[in-house]
Amino acid sequence: MLVRMTVEGLLFDPRSSMYILLLKNAEGTATLPIWIGKPEADSIALALGKVATPRPLTHDLIKNMVYSLKMKITRIVITEILDNTYYALIFLSDSKNELSIDSRPSDAIALALRVSAPIFVEESVLEKRSTDELEEWLKNLKPEDFGNVM
Repeated sequence: MLVRMTVEGLLFDPRSSMYILLLKNAEGTATLPIWIGKPEADSIALALGKVATPRPLTHDLIKNMVYSLKMKITRIVITEILDNTYYALIFLSDSKNELSIDSRPSDAIALALRVSAPIFVEESVLEKRSTDELEEWLKNLKPEDFGNVM
């Protein structure tokens, strides 16, 4: 079963020197933190802020290519987590066919934000992440634990 998620925020974790992309479901009962690199965080921050760049960046280029091929990004799905690595699929369709492309979740989300495609997570992925553990982690966060939000 798929759970629809939205991007709740983007934070910097100085302990790991990585960014945390926080997804949340519509009811606010499930959250999913995904640690991502700086380039992907920058791209997601630009998309969230609806910042136009003078020339297309990588995710803008992919969006433009998809549109030029008369296709549409219909959704992205975070499908599994193996050894603390998340996997995702980007679903593309034309008027007749749909195909899926393997992707890192951060790249898939950067694209989804640019085309307003829905973001889903397989329920099994959320179940693998202990809700109690995550809630405890989030509850114990202090502002000084994070650097500046992009």
